[in-house]
Amino acid sequence: MLSDLAKVVHHTQRPLPQAQVKSYLQMLPKGVAFCHANNIVHWDLKPANLLISASGQLKVADFGLARVFSPDGNCLHTHQVATRWYRAPELLYGETDIEQLCCVLRILGTPSRQVWPQITELPDCNKISFKEQAPAPLEEVLPDASPQALYLLGRLLLYPPQQHVSASQALLHHCFFTAPLLSTPRSC
Repeated sequence: MLSDLAKVVHHTQRPLPQAQVKSYLQMLPKGVAFCHANNIVHWDLKPANLLISASGQLKVADFGLARVFSPDGNCLHTHQVATRWYRAPELLYGETDIEQLCCVLRILGTPSRQVWPQITELPDCNKISFKEQAPAPLEEVLPDASPQALYLLGRLLLYPPQQHVSASQALLHHCFFTAPLLSTPRSC
């Protein structure tokens, strides 16, 4: 593999062409779904660990932090996993990476029990408090993204982990992937 997604993003025109984004976003969940179907959790998905071939094929790499998981939930894993910048909020609430959690809160807003009822079950939830702030509109955070991309991103960036779109669910059949490339994208 000649490159990785981090290098592609840094050395390519901005924004990446929508066809290229769609291609990568179709390959990534297929790779993740394959891992999950074989009871493997990667724990360190980030652009530098997504290799890109000369033909544009994306491959998931660096399984150094990967773990076998049990679908019945019998396996407990430490929250000290994954590169800090790519950790999910439910992992950040269990450790001291407050600055990274603040970055998440600036975009997703301060979680409430109405939005995320299970937040109170996290180990450090009651030890940490943040100024209440509303979520940032994704269309302002990513002004070049299509309505379909923003809708998909909104389904991926939900606080309750069990509500995230999984790689093997609608993500592979989401309208972001099935809608034709239009100069004026339509919403789902």
